[in-house]
Amino acid sequence: MHAWKLFRAALVTAVAGATLVTVPVTAHAAPPTSAIEVSTTSVARGETFTIKQTVYNSDSGTVLGGKATLYAKDAMLPDMVDLVSCPEATACDTLGTSVRAGTGDVLPGGSKTITFTFRVKDDAPLGTIQLQHQFVGENFSFEIIDGPELTIKEAPADIAVSLTGKATGARITYTIGVTNNGPSDATGVRVVGTFPANLAYSSSTCTRVGTTRSVNCDIASLASGETATRTLTVSAGMLTLGTLTTTATRTASSPVDPLATNDKASKVCRALTFLIVSC
Repeated sequence: MHAWKLFRAALVTAVAGATLVTVPVTAHAAPPTSAIEVSTTSVARGETFTIKQTVYNSDSGTVLGGKATLYAKDAMLPDMVDLVSCPEATACDTLGTSVRAGTGDVLPGGSKTITFTFRVKDDAPLGTIQLQHQFVGENFSFEIIDGPELTIKEAPADIAVSLTGKATGARITYTIGVTNNGPSDATGVRVVGTFPANLAYSSSTCTRVGTTRSVNCDIASLASGETATRTLTVSAGMLTLGTLTTTATRTASSPVDPLATNDKASKVCRALTFLIVSC
């Protein structure tokens, strides 16, 4: 009898203990009051990019007249970019150092998302800035949060090279064309012209490299949309026959050239005899 009582007491204790087992609950952190996604971390003057900003009301009261707000740390964001659009906003504008877009009232636990489209100003300062963002309301404002860095770089200058040739008797005159397709002005442009071994150098408006078969065509500056031309004249010798291929290649320019496919041109001429050359 005594053993039965001990067994029953132990059973009750085990059951009671089982009912006190705690099931762990995973805690979910609240979203940040503002978060941004930038379409690129490097953008050139004149280019467009987007920033998607999501604001969240972590307060217990309604945020009245909410605004998704963007800044550049220690700088004036409106001096760097033009606001193109913010379609989800009630309105968008610039104010002081910031760009902002209206979200309307946001209830506790509610969120709104705004997509800003910007165009970098043509005279925007070059370098890297740190973006900042904030959820601002008429009755309450949350903290300013540091965002990603954004690098503003010089707009490129696409240099396109062309090459034509005209034969007169045994002499061939090549015309090298150098066009700046922009969008930026270019400086320090160099195009190297190279003629084949079975032709002899006669003259050029470029600079011959020693006694080699190459000439350097240097252009100190070339505005966007402009074309500069240089000439190279060579002569066929008594043993010159067959296909004659001359090339012109861009080897230097500033700012960066974004398109390599038009940096080189070639011209093929043919010599039936040293006195009969066609291009």
